[in-house]
Amino acid sequence: MNKNHITIENLLSFAEGEHVQFKEAKNRFDSIESAKICCALANCGGGQLILGITDKRPRQVVGSKAFEQPERTRKGLIDKLHVMVDFQVLEYMGKRVLVFNVASRPVGLPVQVDGIAWWYDADSLIPMPEDVRRSIYAESGFDFSGEICRSASLTDLDEKSISLFRKTWMTYSGNKRINILSAEQLLRDCGAVTDSGVTYAALILFGSKKAVQKLLPRSEVVFEYRSSEASGPAAQREEFTEGFFGYNDRIWELVNLRNDKQHYQDGLFVLPIDTFNERVVREALLNAISHRDYQMAGSVFIRQYRDKLVIESPGGFPQGITVENILDRQSPRNLLIAKILQLCGLVERSGQGMNLIYELAVREAKYLPDFKGTDPYFVKLTLSGKIVDKRMLSLFHKIGDERLDKCTTEDYIMLAKFYNKNEITEVSHEKLVHLTELGIVENASLSNVYRMSIGGLSVAIADRKEYIKNFVQEHGEAKTADFVKKFALSEGYIRALLREMVVDGTLLKLGDKRYARYKLRDKE
Repeated sequence: MNKNHITIENLLSFAEGEHVQFKEAKNRFDSIESAKICCALANCGGGQLILGITDKRPRQVVGSKAFEQPERTRKGLIDKLHVMVDFQVLEYMGKRVLVFNVASRPVGLPVQVDGIAWWYDADSLIPMPEDVRRSIYAESGFDFSGEICRSASLTDLDEKSISLFRKTWMTYSGNKRINILSAEQLLRDCGAVTDSGVTYAALILFGSKKAVQKLLPRSEVVFEYRSSEASGPAAQREEFTEGFFGYNDRIWELVNLRNDKQHYQDGLFVLPIDTFNERVVREALLNAISHRDYQMAGSVFIRQYRDKLVIESPGGFPQGITVENILDRQSPRNLLIAKILQLCGLVERSGQGMNLIYELAVREAKYLPDFKGTDPYFVKLTLSGKIVDKRMLSLFHKIGDERLDKCTTEDYIMLAKFYNKNEITEVSHEKLVHLTELGIVENASLSNVYRMSIGGLSVAIADRKEYIKNFVQEHGEAKTADFVKKFALSEGYIRALLREMVVDGTLLKLGDKRYARYKLRDKE
């Protein structure tokens, strides 16, 4: 069922088990317990944690005051679980029901909370059984990066690359013990080296140039700068055959050499913005290194043009991944590489690198990433550096980072469609409420774009304001709670509409906070 169309009636009909968990949570709910439950739901294929409905039949809606700032809770769950979590707040006869929608775990990787992968055995929350864990690891099939390179030894690994990895891991984890480990123990602790020998992941990440050229020449990365689309030799070209930690920073240095500043007007100020965002470039490179097929011939190519970056990597999308689901599904092709990069914080949220690339593209008012040209043998990713609409940068600056940080990737893509004037035929009521509660739709500039894009929905907004006006006219004055009860809309959404009506001069606000009352403003 589409989560955007879940109703209280739907919820009451759900059977509790490995995909749905009901909790009364009338006043509060333990955040650690909620993380364990959501972890188990993700490991069982995804599902819902529902607060405010009894778990025993016949189910009753009792309402919940738990997690009064669900967006903060959602972000905390994502940070712990490294899978996508969304939420909905439903109202039923004045009672609040909070639903957390938890995505399924990545293919081949169990989700963990503080080192424990939780699981549901019927209704019992337990640590994942070992046989289940083994079957999950087996899902992704053969992991080339975890295989042993029989011809390699520790002397084939570069000391400077290992040292940089050590520093990065220690800084990210805060574990100072890492600094006193021998190089061999460090590599064993991260899984790059085992009793059987040196893995291909160790070569790909830490290998010396001589060793990689001899043992794994197909792991080459090529950078080119081209001043135009014309064929022929590049204006600059560098080839990297050493391990990733040996050239990671150099790739960014090369891109940044020709990273022009663009400018946009914000009030009296003219503010700069880079054509190429450093974090986007680094995330795209990490994706290429983690997901390319090292058993196929061909190199990773990074081609920089004046206002775009094109990255091609051998192997096509991993099994089960398409352009349509790339933001929702995770399937790392090289599990050991992904694990090592995650240990040191370079991959901050497993499988979420592409989400970040999309979000930053929108926040900088640039075109969304483009996979045109991808086929079963190569992934082609084009990152545009061109600003689409400078007015949107000024708008996002006014909205502020604090509000924008609460947007989901889906929200960002919708915002991109707004300012690119793409027609949006369907917007759920919950999504409208969510953007309104964040204070984004209420902004006059974005609101105009919003109305242009979704047509009929803007009429619904106007209708609700008219209903509020008529209600106040009939009763003389009213509180926020009166409107919530009358129109069965969320408090946050009502408050946003009231703020707009105060600003446009329709209503007069008397008092503050929960004592605030609203009346019609006299025409005089």
